[in-house]
Amino acid sequence: MPIYEYRCPNGHTFERFQSMTAPAPEKCDVCGAAPVELVLYPVAIHYKGSGFYSTDYGKGKSSKDGGDSSPAPDTKKTESKPAEKKAASSGDA
Repeated sequence: MPIYEYRCPNGHTFERFQSMTAPAPEKCDVCGAAPVELVLYPVAIHYKGSGFYSTDYGKGKSSKDGGDSSPAPDTKKTESKPAEKKAASSGDA
């Protein structure tokens, strides 16, 4: 049976050793306030095997294609070109 942690509106936390099908407590064990909410924690995940690290993915492709970094400089270049054209056209007039 797992241990569940609950939190009341007043900030108290308490644990319950109960089955998965058991209903959640209706009030806080410390102060009696209701409703209580279940406290969730992130689960530790361990990736094992090939293909999970950045060094495992196409070493040659990232340097040739540019990866995700290529779209950002292109958008900056296109944004700067119209500004240069506007400045040049206003300077000629």
